[in-house]
Amino acid sequence: MENSYTDLNTYLRGIFGCRVQKITIDAGLGCPNRDGTLSRAGCIYCNQLGSGTGAHALKKSISCQVQEGRTALFRRYKAKKFIAYFQSYTNTYAPAERLKQLYDEALESSDMAGLFVGTRPDCVDDEKLDLIAGYQDRHLVWVEYGLQSAHDQTLSLINRGHDFAAFARAVDASRKRKINVCAHVILGLPGESKAQMMQTADILSGMNINGVKIHLLYVVKNTTLHHWYQQGKYTCLTHDQYVDLVCSFLSRLRKDIVIQRLTGDPHPSELIAPAWAKNKTETLNRIRSNLEKNNLYQGIYTDLK
Repeated sequence: MENSYTDLNTYLRGIFGCRVQKITIDAGLGCPNRDGTLSRAGCIYCNQLGSGTGAHALKKSISCQVQEGRTALFRRYKAKKFIAYFQSYTNTYAPAERLKQLYDEALESSDMAGLFVGTRPDCVDDEKLDLIAGYQDRHLVWVEYGLQSAHDQTLSLINRGHDFAAFARAVDASRKRKINVCAHVILGLPGESKAQMMQTADILSGMNINGVKIHLLYVVKNTTLHHWYQQGKYTCLTHDQYVDLVCSFLSRLRKDIVIQRLTGDPHPSELIAPAWAKNKTETLNRIRSNLEKNNLYQGIYTDLK
């Protein structure tokens, strides 16, 4: 089946007419859920790298990271334009003046077509959103908010440090400035049923968002989830379960929502379980095969309403 979901590469090619790739940037910014502002434990699945590359710890400047990323992505994909993707930790967790310095440095080159900022919904305010919106004149701008689940009970259990209402406020404030919003969700969170995960899909589909990233909950070393896994308090999804959940989730999202991710990319040296999470290509192939086999596509259930 062709175009069973709206993928990011197709979306970007439609805007720029060429191959566009994200350059992942580690700005060395922290997180209120680790520095004691909210907590020192962090979310149960997050370790000290904060889902980042570790480039900042290696003393690599933003410009250096951009240049290295540009070289590698041109070599691999022949990409002609690039997006500065601030990924590690919380990339609005600094004064606006500091953020402007970081964003400006990342966007210095003429082939930098976009700015994508990953952050928490409780770490934006009018000043920071105005700053981000100001880049829209010359760049494609997205803010990616870590939501993980629309259920407050789950957010509390995973020590997220904010509720769903914080996400809803951040979405509204961003969209008022015409900033594109991507919501991050995790499938397989402790205690969540398939029905609850599908409720998250339905809620997101009804909101004024532009994109979704779907992640697998996997266990990495030195996290609270690692301890729970060792103690038998958490069981990972099977490969088949995850594929089924992703396909069902996609089926409930509006067709215009850009799907930026369908699974995660664990660091192989840190992954504890499940082992199948290392094979991203197989997971993506199985998702596409399952969609085709069951005549499913993004938005099929919203079409039927």
